[in-house]
Amino acid sequence: MANFYTDNSDLRHHLTHPLMQRIVALKERNYADARKYDYAPSNFEDAMDSYEKVLEIAGEICGEIVAPNAEDVDHEGPRVVDGHVEYASGTVRNLDALVKAGLMGISLPRRYDGLNFSLVPYIMAADMVSRADAGFVNIWGLQDCAETIYEFANEEQKQRYLPRVCAGETMAMDLTEPDAGSDLQSVMLKATYSETDGCWYLNGVKRFITNGDGHIALVLARSEEGTKDGRGLSMFIYDRANGGVTVRRIENKMGIKGSPTCELVFRNAKAELCGERKLGLIKYVMALMNGARLGIAAQSVGISEAAYREALSYDRDRRQFGKAIIEFSAVAEMLSLMKAKLDASRSLLYETTRFVDMYKIYEDISKERKLEKEERDEMKRYQKQADAFTPLSKGMGSEFCNQNAYDCIQIHGGSGFMKDYACERIYRDARITSIYEGTTQLQVVAAIRHVTTGTFLNMMHFYEEQPVSDELQPLRARLKELTALYETTVKNVTETKESEYIDFHARRMVEMAGHIIMSHLLILDTQRNASFRASAEVYLRYAEAEVHKNAAYIEAFDVNDMAYYRRN
Repeated sequence: MANFYTDNSDLRHHLTHPLMQRIVALKERNYADARKYDYAPSNFEDAMDSYEKVLEIAGEICGEIVAPNAEDVDHEGPRVVDGHVEYASGTVRNLDALVKAGLMGISLPRRYDGLNFSLVPYIMAADMVSRADAGFVNIWGLQDCAETIYEFANEEQKQRYLPRVCAGETMAMDLTEPDAGSDLQSVMLKATYSETDGCWYLNGVKRFITNGDGHIALVLARSEEGTKDGRGLSMFIYDRANGGVTVRRIENKMGIKGSPTCELVFRNAKAELCGERKLGLIKYVMALMNGARLGIAAQSVGISEAAYREALSYDRDRRQFGKAIIEFSAVAEMLSLMKAKLDASRSLLYETTRFVDMYKIYEDISKERKLEKEERDEMKRYQKQADAFTPLSKGMGSEFCNQNAYDCIQIHGGSGFMKDYACERIYRDARITSIYEGTTQLQVVAAIRHVTTGTFLNMMHFYEEQPVSDELQPLRARLKELTALYETTVKNVTETKESEYIDFHARRMVEMAGHIIMSHLLILDTQRNASFRASAEVYLRYAEAEVHKNAAYIEAFDVNDMAYYRRN
């Protein structure tokens, strides 16, 4: 039987990272729930056993149900019937299997019927679901919108909505509009408060809404009359059971075709305020988007995994000129780099997830009691690291996902261009990852301040101090040389104090940081597990080439050269 957890030992490697013991103890409040719930863990080993069992169940469903359904779902797709979405039949079976297995509300507290798991196993499940069917994760994975309700809604709202998510109801985040894509401060969907019944009503149009007909939606709308910027926006909870929203159409997309991307029409749709007025974009959407970007990073890694495995399987079976094509050096090099990029992006994904876990748990604890100074300092440190690594993980991971999907097609040759092979669908599904929830260019905008303020450099020095074996010291020494080059390059750019010049080279500097950090993470993975040695070696060579290339380009570029680009 196919199981996407047990057939991938890399997942267990990341699940058993040393920091997990601390994360789980904090998440479980030193296992206090064991006195209230007979299914709550009483110690770390018990908790990890629960994580493993749930991940094995998720892995089996992905391998036995979701993956076999993927091609049919891609062909059938969802449709609009009487103003609402009907999923493809395979999607219905997928969702039914995961809901019956209790894989909704994974990270929500037990008092709302959740599993109270760390974010790591949730992201790991998303990784596996994405490998099985990248489109389906956009339906199942939107359960992470419930985290925003848990964080910012009042207790009565939490009691009403969160158990429904844990029971299997789906979610959506209704943000973008026809005239407001990435520029969310331009949102114009109108929210009007009725003094008569004390309710809010929404009117307008939303576009490009993933799983737009979900049971519960978080809607960004303009609550302040006469405003035109982000300060006039609030967040609302919309319940599909109340009506008032019609699906005008489902977009005909290149990929992730099983996921309905909807245009929605709101006509006096009843909704309720989530949190405080005027903070919809400034506070709540920022939290929502960071969670979504982590989810897309997981989706990217899952697609990379699928692409690599399809390529490897084809390479072993396909024979040309009397031998398997994997025996040709050009093909072997492509495969080894695909695996290195996959391992590097997965290492960055789970490092980021651990940072998010730590600061989110401390943030949650702070609502129960006052944090000690050491705890506050630690929370701030992990929050800063999470803020830096989230756009890096989404940006680099989605680009590698696209590169691996491209190489998978290339290895298949002409066959890869045909719909007979899964790689054709994987290639189409991959393309969106570097676009939605903020394009790669917007991830650079979010990450560049961590270049200029030294966050990434400090993390490089932190990784340099972690103990590794004598055998790995030569790799570490080469990385130190790259770090010195990175530091010099950043200094030369920032000392110009020309904001346009800094912005122009931002992506190159962010990518340099990403390559160095991912190389460090692979070396640390190798320290714990020798099976990562090949990827560490291959990726470091790739990183050296990329870092030197970007540094050379920047060094040869004069501020006055900007004129050639402005004219376009």
